[in-house]
Amino acid sequence: MKYKRLTKEQFEALHKEFTNFLATQSIDKSEWDKIKSEKPEVAEQELDVFSDLIWEGVLSNANYLEHFSKNHIFLFHCQEKLIQSIVLKALESQVDFMEKEGLQWLSDNLFTDTVEIHIGKKEYQEERNKHIFDLIKEGAILSDGQLYLQINGIIQS
Repeated sequence: MKYKRLTKEQFEALHKEFTNFLATQSIDKSEWDKIKSEKPEVAEQELDVFSDLIWEGVLSNANYLEHFSKNHIFLFHCQEKLIQSIVLKALESQVDFMEKEGLQWLSDNLFTDTVEIHIGKKEYQEERNKHIFDLIKEGAILSDGQLYLQINGIIQS
């Protein structure tokens, strides 16, 4: 398995897609039920293959990620060959970016000496999707990129 198996909830949400996946292998409901009861290891393999296919699609379409912690915001722009990052760090320990007030504080203090901004870029050392998946495992979430673009626009001007 390349990534990780989808959760039960994710499989339920993707029920139709999973049914279509099985159908491409000429497996209908009765055949699937039979496989689950008589060859559970084959059923496990099918679940893993489907999970990897879903992850591959999601990761291939990922352009932006965000990771918030108490005093840091990590913003990533995932391009084809490299990943760009903007890291915002609050130097005042009481600031909590996980709270709405923390984001308001950032807006009010972005260009003061209480916020460090680091910009970086890095070529992928491994496959692009694997790198993105590792960031997600560490807590990053897929994003529409609005915050990255907003901060990047302010920094560039």
